[in-house]
Amino acid sequence: MTKEYNTTKGIVSPDDLIDRLIDLAIEEDLGDGDHSSLSCIPKDEKGAVKLMFKQDGVLAGLKIARKVYFRIDPNVKLQFFKSDGDFLSFGDVAFTAEGRVHSLLQAERIVLNIMQRMSGVATQTREYVKHCEGTKAKVLDTRKTTPGMRVLDKMAVVIGGGVNHRMGLYDMIMLKDNHIDFAGGIEKAILKARTYISQLGRPLDIEVETRSISDVESVLRVGGVKRIMLDNYTVEDTRRAVEVINGTVETESSGGITLSTIRDYALCGVDYISVGAITHQIRSIDMNLKKV
Repeated sequence: MTKEYNTTKGIVSPDDLIDRLIDLAIEEDLGDGDHSSLSCIPKDEKGAVKLMFKQDGVLAGLKIARKVYFRIDPNVKLQFFKSDGDFLSFGDVAFTAEGRVHSLLQAERIVLNIMQRMSGVATQTREYVKHCEGTKAKVLDTRKTTPGMRVLDKMAVVIGGGVNHRMGLYDMIMLKDNHIDFAGGIEKAILKARTYISQLGRPLDIEVETRSISDVESVLRVGGVKRIMLDNYTVEDTRRAVEVINGTVETESSGGITLSTIRDYALCGVDYISVGAITHQIRSIDMNLKKV
């Protein structure tokens, strides 16, 4: 998540994305003013709130919460009692925020929305990672993220112990089934991709999606790829594919892998297992911000 790219050339800075996301969140929520607070609380009233977990889960999003508060009011004072990645139980307090009550209330829902989702992603990721313990397999995220929220989803995956795949279409070449079919086959797709990279003059890793052992053999024959994806393989076929590849390139299992099956795939010896569910089938962690 440290990679930066000039957006005019197609690469995106994560910090820029976060700043733009926070600005949009404030704009859509605040509009022309927080009339609820303006109507009944004096403008200069001071106070404090605490963020408390209402169910067990992995804490994620403290850095983003800080950015939200400071964007609304740089004079808000924050005190953190926990860290991103900590497992919290019901009643645990992650931080307190002190300052103008208007500022605290304007930030409240934005902070909660972001932290609840990020903590949900981190919690779900942690569960998948636990099922891979004792193997070399690392849990990968995918591009199955909420539009505009990808940078936060991927931050949460790392907090939960997972690994980021590509951020978008711009930082890696992944030849999936449609690319291969439109290009005229797996060998033609790889050769065209290699030529493209040479002409582009910028190093990009190539990953190729395969659907059979025959596909795997074709990829190995052509060469020049970093990773082979074993898409929708059975556990038995995954084990066979790993034997055929024999460590010559990285391997990634993908396609409908769940908590009940991920360990079986991990035990096949793959390097990575990508799981879309850690970002698109999550339950937000319940928490609240209440007056101290």
